[in-house]
Amino acid sequence: MQKRVDALRELMKKDELDAFLVTSPYNLRYLTGFTGTTGLAVITKKNAYFVTDFRYTEQAANQCEGYQIVKNVGPIFEEILPLLKQDNAQSVAFEETHISFAEYANLQELIAMNGVDLVPVSGMVESLREIKDQSEIDTIQEACRITDAAFDHILGFIKPGMTEIQVANELDFHMRSLGATGVSFDTIVASGERSAMPHGVASHKEIEQGDFVTIDFGCYYNGYVSDMTRTFSMGEPKEAILKDIYQIVLDAHLAVEDATCPGLTGKQLDAVARDYIKAHGYGDQFGHSTGHGIGLEIHEAPMISMCSDYTLVEGNTITDEPGIYLPGIGGVRIENDMLLTKDGHMTFNKSPRELIIL
Repeated sequence: MQKRVDALRELMKKDELDAFLVTSPYNLRYLTGFTGTTGLAVITKKNAYFVTDFRYTEQAANQCEGYQIVKNVGPIFEEILPLLKQDNAQSVAFEETHISFAEYANLQELIAMNGVDLVPVSGMVESLREIKDQSEIDTIQEACRITDAAFDHILGFIKPGMTEIQVANELDFHMRSLGATGVSFDTIVASGERSAMPHGVASHKEIEQGDFVTIDFGCYYNGYVSDMTRTFSMGEPKEAILKDIYQIVLDAHLAVEDATCPGLTGKQLDAVARDYIKAHGYGDQFGHSTGHGIGLEIHEAPMISMCSDYTLVEGNTITDEPGIYLPGIGGVRIENDMLLTKDGHMTFNKSPRELIIL
């Protein structure tokens, strides 16, 4: 964790900040290793403090290496000013997208009115999180291994007549049995016409013979996520056009994978899939981004979208998930997780991508 704290201090130095208040639970996990639910960090030029109540002081002492543990008895924000004064900090950054208005007003009263400048910042810690170190890469790879194993399991489990919720529950429980601590988002199981819904969270609809079924799911493993989507058919599809769009989506997905390397912008990589699908007449049926970053959160930077000027670099972990959706008929999405390497990329997921007909 010390390297991460040092990297944040370098950013603080550039912005002439004396201290940084960390309240985002994801950024706390990244900078401290703390896995509890109550706490905040104050990082100054020379010290790092972790503030929590009596329930978590022992846990914090074990997890937050390099931090001085401060136990709060009263309101947690009341512990901040003495730490800033102790280190002669005249300005403190706070994460403006992770503080409510009420919390901001409280900080104003406790800190700003006592001679310390409050400086709103956004994305500073998140920018460090964009590039994964080897421990993070190994953890994401294990999360993806669990996801692959769960998909293989579900292919032998799913039968016509089951509801989408039954399939989603089986996926979720099986991932936990393999070591996952939870799901990274509500599992999507969308069958038949519902597969045209990009985020068709599992319903009570029964899966029928001839349905295309899209399953988008992932798990948390040691704090990091996986995110995979597969579309398959329960027997021969009811609509022949579904096979056609499946091949178009697969070709677009593989083209993105082949093109992925450092130096491309998110916009350029998005265009690989978007232009291919548009050239085949389905541009209007591909309305979401080609991909996004993954890590401590299921959606984090960098984005692979029409709006992203971010230049991809070694250590980024992203998804590749083009899709085509035909209302009243069905849809297809195929998604893998990838790591940007020095010379190209590595694909985490190993599940088959050719159309599976059960």
